[in-house]
Amino acid sequence: MSRPWFKRLGWSGGLGALLLATGANAALPPSAVASGAPDEGDPRVEAALVVDSTQVQAGGDFRVGVRFRLDPDWHIYWKNPGDSGLATDVAWDTPGVTVEAVRWPFPSTFRTSDGFITTYGYHDEVLLFAPAHASKQATGALTLSAAVDALVCKVHCIPAQLMLTRALPVGPRTEPDPEFTPLFDAAQARVPQAEGAAGLKLSVALDAKTLTADQPFTGTLTVGSAQALPPVEGDFFVPERIDGVDTVALKSLGAGRFTLEGKTSSVAPKAEPRLTGVLRLGTASQGYRAVEVNLPLAPFAAAAVAPTPPAPLKMPSVQDAMNKVKPVAVAPAAEAAPFGLGLALLFAFLGGALLNLMPCVFPVLALKAYGFTRMVQEEKGRVAPHAAAYAGGIVGTMMLLAGAVLAVRAGGHSVGWGFQFQEPLFVAGVSAVLVVFALNLFGLFTLGTDGTALAGKVDQSHGLLRSAGEGVLAVVLATPCSAPLLGTAVGFAFAAGPATVLAVFLALGLGLALPFCVLVMVPGLVKRLPKPGAWMERAKQLLGFALLGTTVWLVWVMGGLAGVDGMARLLAFLVVVGLGTWLYGQAQLMEGARKLGTVGIAALLLVACGALALRFDEAQASRGAAGAAVAHSAQPWDEAAVAAALEAGQPVFIDFTADWCLTCKFNERTVLSREEVRAAFTKYGVAFFVADWTRRDARITAKLADHGRAGVPMYLVLSPSSPDKPEVLSELLTTDSVIEAVRRAAECGPDRKGSGALCAADSPRR
Repeated sequence: MSRPWFKRLGWSGGLGALLLATGANAALPPSAVASGAPDEGDPRVEAALVVDSTQVQAGGDFRVGVRFRLDPDWHIYWKNPGDSGLATDVAWDTPGVTVEAVRWPFPSTFRTSDGFITTYGYHDEVLLFAPAHASKQATGALTLSAAVDALVCKVHCIPAQLMLTRALPVGPRTEPDPEFTPLFDAAQARVPQAEGAAGLKLSVALDAKTLTADQPFTGTLTVGSAQALPPVEGDFFVPERIDGVDTVALKSLGAGRFTLEGKTSSVAPKAEPRLTGVLRLGTASQGYRAVEVNLPLAPFAAAAVAPTPPAPLKMPSVQDAMNKVKPVAVAPAAEAAPFGLGLALLFAFLGGALLNLMPCVFPVLALKAYGFTRMVQEEKGRVAPHAAAYAGGIVGTMMLLAGAVLAVRAGGHSVGWGFQFQEPLFVAGVSAVLVVFALNLFGLFTLGTDGTALAGKVDQSHGLLRSAGEGVLAVVLATPCSAPLLGTAVGFAFAAGPATVLAVFLALGLGLALPFCVLVMVPGLVKRLPKPGAWMERAKQLLGFALLGTTVWLVWVMGGLAGVDGMARLLAFLVVVGLGTWLYGQAQLMEGARKLGTVGIAALLLVACGALALRFDEAQASRGAAGAAVAHSAQPWDEAAVAAALEAGQPVFIDFTADWCLTCKFNERTVLSREEVRAAFTKYGVAFFVADWTRRDARITAKLADHGRAGVPMYLVLSPSSPDKPEVLSELLTTDSVIEAVRRAAECGPDRKGSGALCAADSPRR
């Protein structure tokens, strides 16, 4: 489409939306039209909620959709965005109306000038629509709402979140809208058809009978038809995301035959991969028609694996059990956390105090203790303000985190403790802060002083602002840890109202600040602190290495989020952070223009490197959350597979874990990987599942909430005789507790010697 006339005159924003509603969309109410993705004050996309009927009868069918209009050279994305981008999402809220899945017209293909990145989407104008059915009880008017989430791109990308709503009258008959019905018909003509509906027969034959991980493959796709097939032109094939396949492409051989070329991913898929996508036949001059492609490729060849212990665990076939398995009921959250607000606050306070002993927080506590040791020899009046600033930084950050949780939850999303560590950019930011803190401890630069003090008084770098900042850092590093008592308290808060969330997070912050504040509140402890001396400079530098050790852990977390490539990008960025910090330290020794120029160069390096390096694409290969020692016997968590195992008489152990959870990794290395535990799993025929929460997974978030938890780790043991009463183990596992739990579950199975009643009585639950 051409650029709207009012935008060519520079009329954008609210005025542009109003003109759009009264001009090209004159029949639409203003609430059904919105613009977004502002670029230099000019929105790059306009969306309108349109319907193909002016009224609909009760029980009648109609079509509803969102029409996107984009500025020249800007585009949005298809359901498979390709090598980059984000799929456009339209979420319907239509009381009294059933809306089917969105119909996607055949997309365009976009490539960078070097051909390195290929994406799929729509430019100029597109209608994403869906068939809808009104309730037979509908009366008056139906309210139609659509929440649109789109990424609008040219060279750079701008997110657009739009809310559209309108009313559709209910009448004695359905009346087509003469203005918008042709628009829906045109969009429908661009939607690929199933091969049967299109009068075509598709088949694929690979040159090899099996696929091998991380290897290329070739074959032939054939399209059969009773009539002569038209030729193809342009980008005639667009693939969907295929589990187990990284790339796939077609080349036309003419007469309905295509050469198929692709490359498998490094990790085998869960099931035999299928060639899925859309194929467009015809030319622009003759007309197009598109067909859906959904064909089996070939099974993956069995990969060589490391030797496993005798009698490996055998998983039951999900397909064999699906028809006779009933869904596993979940114990209500009230049973999982049967306590009130007072106990939750106590658990939160004690859990916050215990967080100080976690390896992700202890370096910061030690750092603060070092600064406090230096200050106790000064005026007593300086000690309490620093303790208050440290506690204030912790409590203030906890309140901000609680506010973020409430805001995300108000938007309809579920969150859990440590949810921000599922974002690669957040992990990168925390890593950079730790490197800067470490270099400060090494004496590379000072905070809050001029360059003349670079080699002088260290005290000046420990102002109240720094104490508050150390409190903030303690909270940031504490969130991926789940100390004993903490998971239950935070889970209780996340399931309650806003006031409870704020109260629990306040108690958590006070508990986290407690150990340091005790040094101030108990005068006798001050006398036990060592005297200042030359040893403190060495201790300060050792603490710098402790912070770098925490950074190593964060780099490992990044590997779980974005793979080896993400780790390399983060390390490259941290090198530039170190260089920029060194330049800043040199600038503190300079004066005038040289100082400003050096600081400017440091800032420019950081910005440029951040823009280039901090672009973390979604990891291509699926990751197992369990450690290497337990991965050989674990299966990815799936409700159907769990139900099948229980139906087959197997006890089930589910490990809810994440790569950024240190408690999880500690349990995996010290308990779950022990020979005694693995032998017990084999002896009792335990089906072992891993639920990986390293990246956001709404299913896992919901399952945690079902058991009163907001974060990992969580360990469930289910017995075949009572699958609706899982035993929830402690966050800190022991070898005996795991073995006893699986023994109880196994002895109460339908083919065991115990009874379900005895099992229920013998199994403690939390």
